[in-house]
Amino acid sequence: MTDSTPRPDILFIVSDQHRGDCLSCEGHPAVLTPNLDTIGVRGVRFSRAYATCPSCIPARRALLTGQHPATNGLVGFQDGLPIASPTLPALLHDAGYDTRLVGRTTHQFPPNEPYGYEQIVSGSTYLKNDDYARDLENAFPNSGGIRGVGLSFNGWAARPWPFPEDLHPTTWVVQRSRELLDRPSTDRPLMLQVSTYAPHPPLMPPPFYMERYLRMEPPAPAVGEWAEASLQRDPGMGWGQDSNRVRLDGEALRSAQAGYFGLVNHLDDHLYWLIREFCARSERRRRPWLVVYTSDHGEMLGDHHYFRKCEPYEGSARIPLLIMGSQEFAFTGNRVHAGPVCLEDLLPTLLDLAGLEAIGHIDGRSLAPILHGSDRPVRDVLHGEHAPCYTPGQAHHYLTDGRFKYIWRPDDGSEQLFDLSHDPRELRDLAPSPKHAERLTTWRLRLVQRLARRPEGFTDGERLVSGKAYPAVLATSGSCNEHE
Repeated sequence: MTDSTPRPDILFIVSDQHRGDCLSCEGHPAVLTPNLDTIGVRGVRFSRAYATCPSCIPARRALLTGQHPATNGLVGFQDGLPIASPTLPALLHDAGYDTRLVGRTTHQFPPNEPYGYEQIVSGSTYLKNDDYARDLENAFPNSGGIRGVGLSFNGWAARPWPFPEDLHPTTWVVQRSRELLDRPSTDRPLMLQVSTYAPHPPLMPPPFYMERYLRMEPPAPAVGEWAEASLQRDPGMGWGQDSNRVRLDGEALRSAQAGYFGLVNHLDDHLYWLIREFCARSERRRRPWLVVYTSDHGEMLGDHHYFRKCEPYEGSARIPLLIMGSQEFAFTGNRVHAGPVCLEDLLPTLLDLAGLEAIGHIDGRSLAPILHGSDRPVRDVLHGEHAPCYTPGQAHHYLTDGRFKYIWRPDDGSEQLFDLSHDPRELRDLAPSPKHAERLTTWRLRLVQRLARRPEGFTDGERLVSGKAYPAVLATSGSCNEHE
């Protein structure tokens, strides 16, 4: 692009709880995602993209601010906290962009604070009184809305969507987004964020999609020997469908997978016309365009006997990240980049591609060089974490260079080491092996260095220290950021 090229229109598609391997182009044995695959084939697929704090609220804050959890202060799951740093939509809006959000909100607080979104059409699915909830209630009064379907917002139980498909949350969000594209607008560049709740539970795809995956043999979850051993100490009696620990097999596994895969496939189908219409609109306006697809975090889906998110394992922490652009950008297409990247990288990337500069401290790195053909990773090692979430022992810190992953549990000091290059499903924990003791020590010392400035006291400068209090919100936000 040249200095005289207009700033690009941006279609920013953000799903919720879409695990990174759940794409056809990743070689998934069941799920169909031809439209998402196309973004990767025409642009770049980042095969080692991660949420640095894998649950909704902290992950979305990292995305909005371009700051790691230790910088923005939110290292766990806690709502009701204002954002103090400039956000991606605010920076784009200040530069003249028409910024719109349709669908699932980003946990704004206070609720009426737009953080740079000029227009919000709220369809968060779980809220009782947003735009989507009112449309569903008007169509089916006294039905109970989404809660009338009878499914948990976090559990593994699944059933087909019982209302007409045009009222499914995914269909509604995409259709409202397409309607915005049809409306007359000024000549300002557009940033349209299309934010779906799917494939986050409740697992309720339309009947066609549920039935499609019920006909298939369910792929076996990834369950390492280390996970089987830990489960022997807790047989799971009395676990409800909201539990983050599960024993999914038989009908429970088949229906959970059918519900989840069906939501992904349904979303992918609806993206076909949205992407085509967005690109055509930009071309009519003689503007370059960008299409980005990602998610806030993944879903364990029975892997290692876990469900939901918050875990450091690939099912929870790894996410899809696909970026393509119009011919003006001259991106190197049909490429897979395996260096570690994260949600924080999207703010500097989109600003860079729009010819803008970030304001304030940013931890993310622009991925523009990679989009233009560079093979050089933007960082050597990525750090992720999560303060205690659902159950004791769930807190973690992890490091990955895209080839290995090291995990440390600050509650009890336990460690794990996985060779992602040869064991992408994390079936074999190398930490107990004397053969890998030197490598384990190297990774442990890396984490000591990363946590050296943390207020919790996770390290004394030479070793990791377990048993420290680990609140979800740091009292010294911004003072212990990690310069990679």
